[in-house]
Amino acid sequence: MKIHYNSPVILTFSLIAFAVMILSSLTAGTSTTALFTAWPSGLLNPLSYVRMFTHVLGHVSWEHLFGNLTLILLIGPLLEEKYGSSTMLTMIVITALITGIIAIFFTNTGLLGASGIVFMLILLSSFANIKSGHIPLTFIIIVALFLGKEFIASLKPDAVSQFAHIMGGICGSFFGFFHIDHKKKGKKS
Repeated sequence: MKIHYNSPVILTFSLIAFAVMILSSLTAGTSTTALFTAWPSGLLNPLSYVRMFTHVLGHVSWEHLFGNLTLILLIGPLLEEKYGSSTMLTMIVITALITGIIAIFFTNTGLLGASGIVFMLILLSSFANIKSGHIPLTFIIIVALFLGKEFIASLKPDAVSQFAHIMGGICGSFFGFFHIDHKKKGKKS
């Protein structure tokens, strides 16, 4: 029996995030602060452009990383198989860009971690068996639970960025709806 690299985008993302955490441990967090945290720094700082994308690879702690990777590795491969590797990569990059831009321009703290990606995958997964013209009850329940939890969490002062979770969920919902519409249009031609 051979080991198969079954989900190249999800596995590579996870391995890079793991390597970034090792680098962070070796540099006492300096590398993560400098390269893998989206800071409200505007467009004059050239690193802002890099951090818009790389913040999803940096994590505060091993627990933070493992919490995110557990869900990414659980949900991601199934979605990558369904949507394809290039589409999955595009979804991750767009979600990272959107959360990065919001962090850089509209917050007063740094943002790091793959939580936005996790929530994108969670909401996207609720579209797995969607049929044309039907909204899955699971999607409605997940959205209600997700938004309720994030709203309540946003009322508590903590270091967790609920906006990244919410934006990731919005991205996942958009990608799910867009994919369904795209499939319908493709069948008509």
